[in-house]
Amino acid sequence: MSNHQHFLIYKPYGYLSQFIYELKRPKKLLGELYDFPENTMAIGRLDEDSEGLLLLTTDGMMSEIVRSKKVEKEYHVQVDGIVTQEAIEELKNGVLIGFNGKKYLTKKCTAHILNEIPNFPERAKKIRDERHGPTSWLSITINEGKFRQVRKMTSAVGFPTLRLVRVRVGNIYLNDLNPGEVLEVGDFSNISNS
Repeated sequence: MSNHQHFLIYKPYGYLSQFIYELKRPKKLLGELYDFPENTMAIGRLDEDSEGLLLLTTDGMMSEIVRSKKVEKEYHVQVDGIVTQEAIEELKNGVLIGFNGKKYLTKKCTAHILNEIPNFPERAKKIRDERHGPTSWLSITINEGKFRQVRKMTSAVGFPTLRLVRVRVGNIYLNDLNPGEVLEVGDFSNISNS
């Protein structure tokens, strides 16, 4: 029986997926949300303006398992404009994005239009209002995680991301967690989709 601890958190908009930030500008960090044990680390990251499910652990080996290509990550993405089926097909087949100064072709993924607007809590920073034109929601599920990948993917097909919420990592779902809420769990051993 390990003495490690594992947590699910709904990372709110505007927080970094880390506990320490070395630069001068003050940033909101995960440790402000909950009294995590020493040596807790985020597994993977959500960038500052993304929200949703983030897994944390005190077990470095668990981090390796969750970040492997076997574990899917699903995002619900609000984009600028009414997304087309053509754009969805492009996303599924892989699109060219910039990564580390080079072009990178994303791996095949799962993507579809969400017919109903997800029922997420209001975001702290307003996205925009209807006067700026229509928006639509889609689901994108990937097995990789390059820096700002999903945002770059939707931009590559002509629909910039307005809001990005990770709803699933492997077999673990965001469910009814609210922004900033933390749930301690037994472990992540059943996380893999394969």
